[in-house]
Amino acid sequence: MKLAVFSLLLAGASAFTVPQQNAPAFARLSMSEEAVAEVAEEVVAEPEPEPEVPSYTCISKEAILASPNTIEIGQVWDPLGLSKLGSDETLAWFRHSEVKHGRVAMAAFVGWWAVGAGLRLPGELTFGTEFSSIPSAGLEAWEAVPGWGKAQMLLFAGLIEFHDELFHSRRGTHYMRGGTPGKNMVPGLYDPLGFSKNKSEEALAKGRDREIKNGRLAMIGVAGLYCAATIEGSVPLQPPC
Repeated sequence: MKLAVFSLLLAGASAFTVPQQNAPAFARLSMSEEAVAEVAEEVVAEPEPEPEVPSYTCISKEAILASPNTIEIGQVWDPLGLSKLGSDETLAWFRHSEVKHGRVAMAAFVGWWAVGAGLRLPGELTFGTEFSSIPSAGLEAWEAVPGWGKAQMLLFAGLIEFHDELFHSRRGTHYMRGGTPGKNMVPGLYDPLGFSKNKSEEALAKGRDREIKNGRLAMIGVAGLYCAATIEGSVPLQPPC
């Protein structure tokens, strides 16, 4: 009798026990994948930012390379491929630098020739040194200039460079922002008498082309004079200079 009652009590207790069943692993994995998919659908893709369009139009590479003409050799002489580097702004900077270097080379060639030809300014270069005592050779004439005189010339060139960039930005259109590469912006430095004031754009463009070609020739000429002065016999048929 006692055994029967104990069995009944044990059976009633087991009726109140909650069975525990573990969900299969693949079921839990599929549920988490579905949750990730739902979250991904709710995320709205942000549109990619559009590239900024510059507010200026720089002169193109094609326009720069088209001027001056290449009638001498029939093509653009660019063995190192420098014209293919960078953007339109890069080539505009190259052209502006080329024009300025050509101007410096033309001035240097004329000065070298004038000293070699015996032309001298009146008066004194510095206290106790007259212009007439300057040697005729180009590099020797440069060495005869005192250190402070050389510093003044370099400082003057630096001021011209600084004000050229400053006036390009404040008094006109910068050559890298649509302006004309090589255009001088320092007042009174180029054409102080205003000979080119009333010239047409076509005439001015032709003058710039001639200046570029003359500047290139002057750079070659100054390089030849320097080599002839420093390396004996490096330039055939070149007298001492």
